Amino acid sequence: MGLVYLQVWSQNRRSWANLCFFFTVIGVLGLAAGEMATMHAESPEAFGRAIRWTHFVYAIGFVGSLGFIHFYFGTGRRWLLALAVGLRLLVVLANFTTGVNAHITVIHSLRKIVFLGEQVSVLGEWVPGPWVRLALLSSLVQFVYVVDASMRLWRTGSHESRSRAVVVGGALALFIVIAVGQSGLVVAGVLRTPFILSFPFLGVVLAMGYELSKDLLRAAHVSRELRESQQQMALATEAAQLGIWSRDLSRNEIWASDKCRELYGFTKSERLDFEDFAQRLHPDDRDSIHQILANAEETGHYDSEYRVMLPNGEIRWIASRGRVEFSAGRPVLLRGAALDITARRLAEEAAKSLSGRLIHAQEAERTRLARELHDDLSQSLALLAVELDMFGQKPTATRSEVSERMRDLSDQVKDLSSSVHRLSHELHPAKLEQLGLVAAVRGFCREIGEARKIAIEFEAREVPRVLPNDIALCFYRIVQEGLQNVIKHSGSATAKVELMSNENELCLIVSDQGCGFDSMVAPNDGSLGLVSMRERVRLVRGQFSVVSRKGEGTRIKVQVPL
Repeated sequence: MGLVYLQVWSQNRRSWANLCFFFTVIGVLGLAAGEMATMHAESPEAFGRAIRWTHFVYAIGFVGSLGFIHFYFGTGRRWLLALAVGLRLLVVLANFTTGVNAHITVIHSLRKIVFLGEQVSVLGEWVPGPWVRLALLSSLVQFVYVVDASMRLWRTGSHESRSRAVVVGGALALFIVIAVGQSGLVVAGVLRTPFILSFPFLGVVLAMGYELSKDLLRAAHVSRELRESQQQMALATEAAQLGIWSRDLSRNEIWASDKCRELYGFTKSERLDFEDFAQRLHPDDRDSIHQILANAEETGHYDSEYRVMLPNGEIRWIASRGRVEFSAGRPVLLRGAALDITARRLAEEAAKSLSGRLIHAQEAERTRLARELHDDLSQSLALLAVELDMFGQKPTATRSEVSERMRDLSDQVKDLSSSVHRLSHELHPAKLEQLGLVAAVRGFCREIGEARKIAIEFEAREVPRVLPNDIALCFYRIVQEGLQNVIKHSGSATAKVELMSNENELCLIVSDQGCGFDSMVAPNDGSLGLVSMRERVRLVRGQFSVVSRKGEGTRIKVQVPL
């Protein structure tokens, strides 16, 4: 048992109670060996030597048991402990330096008796030693220390504390009384028996071992729970892609999980300190992070977002949050978690950029409408007004001239009406609600083909008359945007629009045979055309694809589940 708990102490050097238990065991074993030596002594000199060395090993067990109470209970009074240990060491010192045994000055003879079925030696005639009262006083102080520590532990009130006080403290106090009483009676000549102090102290060892074994079982249970908790924590951090780290402020060392090292571009075996971490920070963020960490040592927590520069030149955004642990009012440890938010940051920047581009696109569209109203409708109306005024001021003409002039003016009014209708249709397709998607798209293809002098082929197959409004509007706007792109960018004189459906989805294809473009570069060139189409399709949970190569035309395909 002693070796088991010595090994426990070697694994955890702070568990001093385990080391004290080992010394108690050594003391009891040495005490038993000394008592066996006295029982088998054949001369008074041999008996005296065994008694003298028994005092030494008894002191080891004495100090070990008191140390166990001190570290295991944590409630003993230090001055009582120091007094008891000091008195016992004084007894040992006198035992080896005065030339007189602490219990017995001189042994004249031995006596043989039968003890437990065996013939043994006991004291015959002797003279008691002068230091025996000092030994009894040290045992009395030992007893007082144990009882006082046990009572103070009992008053803490917890079930575990009371169990320790009764089992260990009660057993040690009881066996001190038994051992000292038996030893005193033998020295006084009242009892004619061997010294058997080891037997009661064996009970003390068993009581200590029982409590320590309970602690080991509790530690094993806690260890299992800790392992399970660590596994759950590891699973949670892995699922959340979190990196865990801690920084020892006193030693300037950083511990980081494998995921955390990966986030910052460190190897798994690389030793880390704060300077290594600071070198990874983006130069523009270093001062702010130093300030945040300095403030954290006062507030106890921190929350920050910053950039790190990886060895390969990549820039990564990190969100880090944690708290500071204090000891005696001073910050000693920082614990934190780090998360890669690069994708979120890029999405935020893309959304911000898209928002700005949408605002500019809105203003550009307003400018276009204003230009068309001014350059086309306004000027046409002004010209019509001038012609009507001139027509009214001219001398009366022949009937045929009047009819021809009225027909010209009527054609101009019809053109103005068509222009207003086209603008209105571009702003809000009334046909889409009244006639359905197929009729609206067919009408738009015809109108824009006539207006822009481009041959647009339209084909529709098995498209339902009634469609959800959001899907119908999405397809109509994509046809608008797709054909506008054909007119503006492709240089093609023809285009084709195909609209088809089955029981599960609605499909649209807009294609041309124009100049084409690099479809891998176009989404990043700042144009809103493809971005707006892609976003519209995403909102109706559809799929959007573009196939285009330079010189080979363009094919836009949209598939939306019904």
